[in-house]
Amino acid sequence: MAAEALHIRSAVDRNQRILLARRPSGLPAPEDFATDTTAIPTPGPGQFLARTIYLSLDPYYCDLMQDPAGSLLPGDLMPGETVSQILESRHPDYRPGEYVLTRNGWQQYALSSGQGVRRLDPAVAPISTALGVLGIPGLAGYAGIVYIGTPRPGETVVVSAATGPVGCTAGQVARLVGARPVGIAGTDEKCAYAVEELGYADCINYKRPDFAAELRRACPDGIDVYFDNVGGEILATVLACLAPKARIVLCGTMDSYRSVSPLPGPTLRPLISARATMTGLVVDDYLDRLPVLVRVVGAWIQSGQFRYREDVTDGLENAPAAFCRLMRGENFGKALVRVGPEHLGTPATASRTGQGGR
Repeated sequence: MAAEALHIRSAVDRNQRILLARRPSGLPAPEDFATDTTAIPTPGPGQFLARTIYLSLDPYYCDLMQDPAGSLLPGDLMPGETVSQILESRHPDYRPGEYVLTRNGWQQYALSSGQGVRRLDPAVAPISTALGVLGIPGLAGYAGIVYIGTPRPGETVVVSAATGPVGCTAGQVARLVGARPVGIAGTDEKCAYAVEELGYADCINYKRPDFAAELRRACPDGIDVYFDNVGGEILATVLACLAPKARIVLCGTMDSYRSVSPLPGPTLRPLISARATMTGLVVDDYLDRLPVLVRVVGAWIQSGQFRYREDVTDGLENAPAAFCRLMRGENFGKALVRVGPEHLGTPATASRTGQGGR
């Protein structure tokens, strides 16, 4: 079939890409990345060409970068989930102009066979949410609370990294099912946002010297459910505050990325004393529930009951610095890179954080 096209190619059009230059030791640095340009590929039969609009930045990239036995090698394209728009298509099921969730990686253009692609409807929610609260991060937060933590009305649910896309979903889902969410975050600004915008009953800054005492104050009857995004010392502090038969959801280990040597594990005696359970969350186990997330949380967003925030950096060339900010905990909301405008012919706007539900 002949290719359908949304745009006319220019002879000077090139595809900018970000590659892994070297494996980081500890936290990544901008020098661990390299930039190159290639020709924009042409779709063959059964393929389409998509331009990247938003690139998701996620902590698990650090695992891929550091693993010497992994499939990501120096010189390879950095992988990543993206929101894209189809420009040219020789695929019978996809048309130019459609918005899709793809895995273009850290580049401006990519080909796809359609495998693993998800169509996006801008009328349901802003397309960027497919990389955050209506995507894999949101699914992790939703599944961890609904299917593992299973809080009952009135129970106390503590969420670390409370304002990120995973944490803000977990905390708000807990609130909306009748539990009492308490957040943990790294700045007073994030804590204020968690309480005033996301509806947490309280939020504790873990960098304060009295963090443990403040956590006990916020949870006088103990912690019934803990959604753990960080591990490390915060997990150890939470374990000392468990209520009987507490449920701990292990989702992320951000603290481990900041150390070049393995961190000591927490003391597990409080788990025994509380008759608690600790369960690992692998979001791949819940991919079939993604339509439920989109339907339920999408409706909450439209009704104003659910809010979120995005930390958007403009320009693919700035992705390495933005990723390093994320790994230092300096982002505020879901970390995204805006690679191109949402609509062709319009310039990308300045970085923004969410308003009116965003």
